[in-house]
Amino acid sequence: MRIIFFGPPGAGKGTQAKLLSSYLDIPHLSTGEVLRSKLNEKDELSNKLKHVMTSGNLVSDEILNKIVSITLLTDNCKKGFILDGYPRTIVQSEYLNSFIDKQDMIVNKIINIDLDDKNIENRITLRSRTENRTDDSLEVIRTRIIKYNNETKPIVQFYKSKYPLIFFELNGDQKIEKIHSEIINIVKKC
Repeated sequence: MRIIFFGPPGAGKGTQAKLLSSYLDIPHLSTGEVLRSKLNEKDELSNKLKHVMTSGNLVSDEILNKIVSITLLTDNCKKGFILDGYPRTIVQSEYLNSFIDKQDMIVNKIINIDLDDKNIENRITLRSRTENRTDDSLEVIRTRIIKYNNETKPIVQFYKSKYPLIFFELNGDQKIEKIHSEIINIVKKC
């Protein structure tokens, strides 16, 4: 089973992707974890990645696309995978669509966990307090929301209109268990 998770920061997509990964016994590929994993390798691409990350720059679509495609072709992903945090840009979604077509892969489900901006702010602020994180100030949270709304939300709408039979939207303002139950029901409808 191949699944793409979308949702704004703080909507709970990472939590739900981990739960579903465990349930389906397929890898949960969050962008951050995929990049950190690549950093441990010793090849030209990992060297480029190290250089970009240590310089404080954002990883380019070109490098990220290459790393994700290599990861999707590993034995670990033969049974399927859950993408979380990718694609985030139009360039990434175009690349992913082309890559999946070339590999004769099929995406089975696209799940968007939706949450309004005020609830996102409240959730991330609460998470920051409970996890004692100083990197999630209200200003940073609002910047992340704007970036999501400008860059990723249009991609979500694209997938929703292009793949209506496999696209599912969930209300992220529910208990974790309720959302997980809804996702399990979606996955069972193969």
